[in-house]
Amino acid sequence: MGIPLLLSTAYFGPVHYYARYLHHPEVYLEQYENFTKQTYRNRCVILAGNGQVSLVLPVVKGRGPKTLIKDLEISYDTEWQRNQWQTIVSAYNSSPYFEYYQDELLPFFEKKSRFLMDHNIEIHEMLCGFMEVKNKLKLTEDFEKVPENTLNLRQAISPKVKETLDTAFQPKPYIQVFSEKFDFVPNLSILDLLFNEGPNAYDVLMESITL
Repeated sequence: MGIPLLLSTAYFGPVHYYARYLHHPEVYLEQYENFTKQTYRNRCVILAGNGQVSLVLPVVKGRGPKTLIKDLEISYDTEWQRNQWQTIVSAYNSSPYFEYYQDELLPFFEKKSRFLMDHNIEIHEMLCGFMEVKNKLKLTEDFEKVPENTLNLRQAISPKVKETLDTAFQPKPYIQVFSEKFDFVPNLSILDLLFNEGPNAYDVLMESITL
């Protein structure tokens, strides 16, 4: 698609996020919005043995509700990194491609980045490397300064939005680790797709947007 795309930042974003990303040569990442709780900006959803699990990246509180997303700092008051990595290993250790990606993923659960957005962008660039995605992010220059004729999915890709307004997104099913236990669970974190499909993840994403 030729029109630009506007997205929020995302922590190991969902399949919808990356399916859209692949279909737009120009992608803008919003850095001047205020932080919104309970969104993919600082959480992702994976599938474990007992069902869906939200992995929440804690942020520093006490700076008021109008903290710009680019200025939001990560909190290390709890051992969330170790706990999240253990949860991921437990959920995906038996998946076909976990061993293929784990060494490059592990540092993000060890090092201590200061800002959420910087951390997310580093993760995003690594994920794009896995999938050989070439189009690069551009950061917005102001909250209101969005290119004309841009598809704005800044708020639409959200765990709060059960019925997506983006009707072009039709998630293509794939085999998941616990497929014998659960029906296919769509739109989990990109981690779920990568661990289960590996190099085929790109094709699944491309086929999940109907134009």
